[in-house]
Amino acid sequence: MLDFPDVKNMRAALKIFALEFFGTDAGTTLGARILNGSYSDFKMYPQEGAKLDAAAIGEILEDSVLRPVEGTKKLYAISGFENASALLQNKLLKTLEEPVERIHFLLGASSLAPVLDTVKSRVKILTVAPFTEAQIYSALERAGHKEINAAAAKSSGGILGAAENMANGGWFEEVLSAAEEVCTTVRVGDIGAVSAKYGDTKYKTELLCEMQRLYFSALSGEGKTAKVLQPAAIIFALEKLNGAFADLKFNANFQGLLYDFLLKVAKENAKWQRLQQ
Repeated sequence: MLDFPDVKNMRAALKIFALEFFGTDAGTTLGARILNGSYSDFKMYPQEGAKLDAAAIGEILEDSVLRPVEGTKKLYAISGFENASALLQNKLLKTLEEPVERIHFLLGASSLAPVLDTVKSRVKILTVAPFTEAQIYSALERAGHKEINAAAAKSSGGILGAAENMANGGWFEEVLSAAEEVCTTVRVGDIGAVSAKYGDTKYKTELLCEMQRLYFSALSGEGKTAKVLQPAAIIFALEKLNGAFADLKFNANFQGLLYDFLLKVAKENAKWQRLQQ
């Protein structure tokens, strides 16, 4: 089982591991066939854009009793296994535990949490570590230079697919701008207007995540936020931000959430400013 948090690039990752499984690479005829889906001893489920369902599992179970056609071994790759219901996972248990000779399975999951313990106990788990910021940035630059690539690499959490979505979508520029304005709002008189301005954003979770990144950067003295907030107030903001994430999860009014959060941070900052005088 491939533990790989990059949902966007999961299928591509499974194909790369399939190349290794068959002992080939993309430059060979066999490798090209594996990558384009024309090699009969390598099958990927579900179809691109579809979800793993009972029909797909049934097809896998029916086909997996058949021996390899072209080579000496057959591989089934299943992408998005974390989305499979407990019922579907249970249907695969016996086959995973006692597969037909020369039949192999490569399961890809972006999270292991939804995967049944009974499944995990029957597979070897390979966890792919997040990429470094430098690696993400390099990959984005190879795809095309953009001013936003550096920020996307920093905010991606080491997940290339997330960075690609950020770099290629105008929404991330909107979030960056919003987060910077929110994090540098320290005057009580400005809090109401800023909260109203971003209270209806479609990217609530993304905004909180970017605020968190800016506060962490500010602890090291980086960015505009470090210039307007006292270090103790930055730590306070990070602590309160955890509560904001929890409140948002339970459908709190986002404008009110922002207002309350910023008011508390502003008061904490003012307190520490007075102590510095």
